[in-house]
Amino acid sequence: MPLPETADGLRDQLHAMPKVDLHRHLEGSLRLSTLSEIARNHGIDLPSYDIEYLRRFATVATDERPDFHLFLAKFSFLRRFYTTQAAVERIAYEAVADAAADNIRYMELRFNPVALSRHQGFSLDSVTRWVCNTVAQAQRDHNITVRLILQIGRDESVETASQIARIALDYREHGVVGLDLAGDEVHYPARRFAEVFQRAQREGLNITVHAGEAGGAENVREAVELLGAQRIGHGVRAIENSDVIHLLRTRGVTLEVCPTSNIQTGVVRQFWQHPLPDLLALDLRVTINTDDPSISDTTLTDEYMTVMLAMGVTLEQIKSMILTAVDSSFQPAEERARLSRWFLRALGCVSSSSEYGEAE
Repeated sequence: MPLPETADGLRDQLHAMPKVDLHRHLEGSLRLSTLSEIARNHGIDLPSYDIEYLRRFATVATDERPDFHLFLAKFSFLRRFYTTQAAVERIAYEAVADAAADNIRYMELRFNPVALSRHQGFSLDSVTRWVCNTVAQAQRDHNITVRLILQIGRDESVETASQIARIALDYREHGVVGLDLAGDEVHYPARRFAEVFQRAQREGLNITVHAGEAGGAENVREAVELLGAQRIGHGVRAIENSDVIHLLRTRGVTLEVCPTSNIQTGVVRQFWQHPLPDLLALDLRVTINTDDPSISDTTLTDEYMTVMLAMGVTLEQIKSMILTAVDSSFQPAEERARLSRWFLRALGCVSSSSEYGEAE
C-alpha cells in the first residue's frame, strides 16, 4: 500500500489502522477536563481550576526540561484527584474510551492500587474491584478488549508488594493478567522484590518490569533473570550491552518501547537518536506504546507518526510490531491466537480467503 503524500493523510491512515497498546498507565491517562470537574466538585485546593492551569502540572510542556524524576513527579500531582469511587471509575472508563477512539483494539492497562487508594484511605482490594468492573463495562461499550496489570512501585515495602501480588491473583477472573514493577529504578533496585515476582509467576501471573529506562542495561538483566520478566517496560538502554541484547533475543523477551516518553524523561536526547531502529535491526521483539497519554500529550497514532517521520521506521515494520504485540500479550494462548488471526487479516497480512476464516 503506497504511503499518503501528506502528513495529514499519513495520520489518517495510521489512525484507521487497528492497534495494540501493551504499556499504558491508568494514572497517566486522565482527561484534563475531568481533572477540572473533579477539583471543582470535591473542593481540591488549587489556585485555579482552569484546564490550562492544570496542564502545567499534569502534562509535560514542550519547553520543559527532560528529566526522569520530574516526569515521575506528575503522578504525585495526579494522585490528588482519586477522591471517590465515582472519580476512580470515571477515570478508568474514560481511559478505555479514549484508547478505543484511537482505534486501539487490544490494550493492557496497568495501574498501581496504592496510587488510587492511599490519598483517600481506600482499600487496595476496593480500588482494584472498581477498576475491574468499570473496565469490563467500558470495553463492552467501545469495541475494545482490555486486560489489566497491577503495578508495584519500587519504593514500596516488600509487604505491600506481596499484598498487591495476592490481589492480582485474586482478580484473575476479572481481567487481571499480570504484575508490573515501576518507578524510580535509579534509587530502588528490583532484586528485593524477586521472591514476590517469582511466586506470582509460579501461581499464574505474567510479569513485566520497567527497566533499562533511567537505569542501565544491567537493570534489564536483573528484571529478566531475577524477576522472570517476559516483557520489559522501555528497555531501550539494553542497547548498551551486547550480552543483555543476547539475553533478550534468546529468551524472547519483548520490549515495550514508548518513544515520546523516552524523550520527555531524558533517556534519549532526540528522536533521531532513539535506538528503536537499532533494536529492530538486532531482531529483538519490539512494540510501540504510549506509556502515559495525558502526561505526554500523545496517542498511539502520534507515536506511529513519530517513529516513521523521525526515525525512518516503515509502515511494514509498524505492522510487524503490532503483530509482535499481539503475540506478546498476556492472554491465554487460545485468545491470543484468535486475536492474531484477526489482526493478520485487518492489517492486510493475509487475504480474507485464507485458512484463518472469518474474523472472530
